Amino acid sequence: MTIPIYQADAFTDRLFGGNPAAVCPLEEWLPDETMQKIAAENNLAETAFFVKTAHGFHLRWFTPELEIDLCGHATLATAHIIYTQLGYTGEEILFNTQKAGILKVSKHDDKYTLDFPSRPPIPVDLNTGLLEALGDNGKEPIAILRSRDYFLVYENEQDVLDINPNHMALAEIDTIGVIVTAPGNTVDFVSRFFAPAAGVPEDPVTGSAHCNLIPYWAEKLGKNKLHAYQVSARKGELWCELKGDRVLMSGKAVTYLKGEIYV
Repeated sequence: MTIPIYQADAFTDRLFGGNPAAVCPLEEWLPDETMQKIAAENNLAETAFFVKTAHGFHLRWFTPELEIDLCGHATLATAHIIYTQLGYTGEEILFNTQKAGILKVSKHDDKYTLDFPSRPPIPVDLNTGLLEALGDNGKEPIAILRSRDYFLVYENEQDVLDINPNHMALAEIDTIGVIVTAPGNTVDFVSRFFAPAAGVPEDPVTGSAHCNLIPYWAEKLGKNKLHAYQVSARKGELWCELKGDRVLMSGKAVTYLKGEIYV
């Protein structure tokens, strides 16, 4: 069997920036085990698989280790490929997902806007070992919260940049990932995201994390439209908006490769 494969860098306007994702259009679903092996072979933060339906596309995402419940950058990359490589001309794309419901993506000029569920984090007690796993940079978080992932707030951007985690220790923490965030120097907020238990030591740009970040910073800053950077080595830029129980994330994408997989 031959399967098309594309790779795009999401939340960036330049190659080798943002977050790379593989995208595989399918005529019908492969066995889960096969999709997981393809994702492991690709060794990217996410590989997206989709099948066309009567009303849009059914979309699933796999890290090298497991199927994930929600992924923003791979959804943006998938929409980019559908629009630019597969000839789609509709005003928006509807993605049906396993656990995140219906996700919408629209295209305006060179930006794609993702319509995702808002997932506000709530305060929790500190997990034993979490701060130690994030490394001793001499900085304590000013707030500790959780939604799907732990969510630690720091005083300033440099505190976030200085975090140097022990990924083996972080993989033992009882969430998929850990978000660290602070007010930005030139944008409303910055963040980083670590998910070594899912095979992603540090994710370059994380849409699912912004489902937590957007409602948190919208409340803290008293405004619903926000500009954000994820300050990983590859860096990513997002234009964000809180709309009730939904969050909008806009970003750009560029195609890196297209080819075929032989299974």
